[in-house]
Amino acid sequence: MVVLHSTTSLVNALKAAAEPTRLRILALLRTGPLTVKDLTRILGQSQPRLSRHLKLLAEAGLVERAPEGSWAYFHLAQDGRTDGVATSILAALDPADAILTRDAQRLDAVKRDRETTAQSYFALHAAEWDRIRTLHIDDRHVEAALVAALASTETDLLVDLGTGTGRVLELLSDRCRRAIGFDLSPAMLAYARSKLERAGITHAQVRQGDIFNVPLADASAGVVVLHQILHFLADPARALSEAARILAPGGTLLIVDFAPHSLEFLREDHAHQRLGFADAQVQQWLRDGGLDARPTVHLAPALPDAGAKLTVSLWQAVRPTVALDRHTSSSSKLEPV
Repeated sequence: MVVLHSTTSLVNALKAAAEPTRLRILALLRTGPLTVKDLTRILGQSQPRLSRHLKLLAEAGLVERAPEGSWAYFHLAQDGRTDGVATSILAALDPADAILTRDAQRLDAVKRDRETTAQSYFALHAAEWDRIRTLHIDDRHVEAALVAALASTETDLLVDLGTGTGRVLELLSDRCRRAIGFDLSPAMLAYARSKLERAGITHAQVRQGDIFNVPLADASAGVVVLHQILHFLADPARALSEAARILAPGGTLLIVDFAPHSLEFLREDHAHQRLGFADAQVQQWLRDGGLDARPTVHLAPALPDAGAKLTVSLWQAVRPTVALDRHTSSSSKLEPV
């Protein structure tokens, strides 16, 4: 697709990139999101100076800022307005350039440090996920069902709400041009970010965000996924309403969670708010969001008497392509991505 730019926006973008440090920043962000602190370590320049460079790049539409607690991650713009300009400029760079090579080496060191920190956090808490996994069908079967549900789907934007480790973004990265995962936990985001970088998935990003108030425009996502997150929520209906709001006409919503069960220890030990969900309840929530529910897939343990007690359900719904309703109004909650 050819993207046309106004004279003013194109000139501003070219001016912003036409400075050595800013060009180096763009080259570094091509590999994934970075903080000002990361860039300070790599480029050896002061934080105020780099913040100024990033501000100019953002004003020109070449980079975007994603707040995460007291930090902010910067990444190349992906809104279709000026991302092509950055791509064209970076394609003209000599990959063997000595300055860019040194930057890349320092970037590798920063990523190694980040991954070590993230891995330490996940190792500390891994037992919690491992114990729950022993209670239901093998994750491989769940993931296969998730992938199969989108076998013929290709979309511009895929959104994973409550992304956790970013596994859904890895699984579905070939189904979309862009992908964003939202989560509130900085530690989980750090782990997910390191996994995506290790896998070389550069078109998927993770950002800090509240799934009850997603910072995306109405009807902006072709696919929305909620994977094993609803049972942690006191108000799952509200989360599904928000997921429906950002789903575009013709788009698909996928929910993976537990069927009703009676394992009370999951409330006490693992902060589960809900002990699974009945089909009728989830389908009503989907209808309330203006969506057309599809048949539910239930993945029951093969040996229910051998310790596995949880059935995993996959609910799927589609937003009709006919007249827009209240969830896809012309007014948006935030600017488009």
